[in-house]
Amino acid sequence: MSKYLSHKTVVDGITFDSKDEAKYYEALKIRRYRGEIQGFELQPKFTLIQGFKKDNKTYRAITYTLDFLIYHNDDSEEYVDVKGITTQQGELRIKLFHYFYRDLKLSVVARNLKYGDEYGFIDFYELKKIRNKNRKKAE
Repeated sequence: MSKYLSHKTVVDGITFDSKDEAKYYEALKIRRYRGEIQGFELQPKFTLIQGFKKDNKTYRAITYTLDFLIYHNDDSEEYVDVKGITTQQGELRIKLFHYFYRDLKLSVVARNLKYGDEYGFIDFYELKKIRNKNRKKAE
């Protein structure tokens, strides 16, 4: 278990960082079987800032490894990051990705059986809005 309470999960011999990622993978397999998508890839990696040297110190590159790349039937591509929670570092990577790769579509999703789609997934930021609204109602 990680510090964010996620459990590594193995499906089809592939180790995922969380149960939610594994569930998303299983949903993509179903969608591909149904013909809803052409296919998908696991863990596409992007360099956000190149490594460099300054004052005899080497700085490593800053990278962002997404969870999935989906190939849609209309030949469009969608990058997906499955989140349970987000951190300041994660938000920064998302912002840098949007800045440097403006032409690519990135979806950040979360698993929520109450508000999610037929596979249990919803846009992460929409879920945050719903939770905040529900929290305000409870006060």
